[in-house]
This record gives sequence, C-alpha cells and structure tokens, in this order.
Amino acid sequence: QVQLVESGGGLVQPGGSLRLSCAASGFIFSMYAMSWYRQAPGKERELVATITSAGIRINYADSVKGRFTISRDNAKNTVYLQMNSLKPEDTAVYYCNLVIRFEDYWGQGTQVTVSS
Repeated sequence: QVQLVESGGGLVQPGGSLRLSCAASGFIFSMYAMSWYRQAPGKERELVATITSAGIRINYADSVKGRFTISRDNAKNTVYLQMNSLKPEDTAVYYCNLVIRFEDYWGQGTQVTVSS
C-alpha cells in the first residue's frame, strides 16, 4: 500500500535552514506529482509546494517563494523540501502528499519549529 514517511523536521532559529525528506513506497513514484503541505496550530492545512512527476513544473505558495525549494529524486522515490531563511510563521507540521485517482494520501508529518 501507499506509504509516505517524512523526516528532517526540528527546532531551528529564525533565519536558519532545514531540509525535509519524504520517502515514498507502494506506488510508481515517477508517475505522480508530489506536494508538501503544512498545518500550524489552530490553522487549516495549506499547500506549500508541488512538483510534477518529472520535476518540470513547480509551484509554490506566495508565502514561501524565494525561500523554499521542492525537488525530487525518482531513483530514490524521495521528494525534498529545502527551507531557507526560516521565519517563526513557518512553524507547523509539514506533510507529504500525493493524489491517486482523486484519493489523497498523507504521511504522518514532521514538526518544524522556528524559534529563538
């Protein structure tokens, strides 16, 4: 079955960087677009970035443009989120996501806390 396992979260100071990873299994990874979402306490889950199956098209939320970079390695069945210039408002649980035949699949999430 589909499995998505995020890692790489943690506590970082404002202005710092983190790299999140999402290891995928149970489906043909190279065929599907992948996304990162985040959910801050008391807020709705929001889309952060999406990358198409071959990595040709990428979209970002306005709030992270110029600071975050999504990428993927189809040989390793892994999608990444490089996060630079982190701000306290980036604090959230970050989730990996894909959609197969209109059904959403989610990982367990990884906590990112930006605080001094």
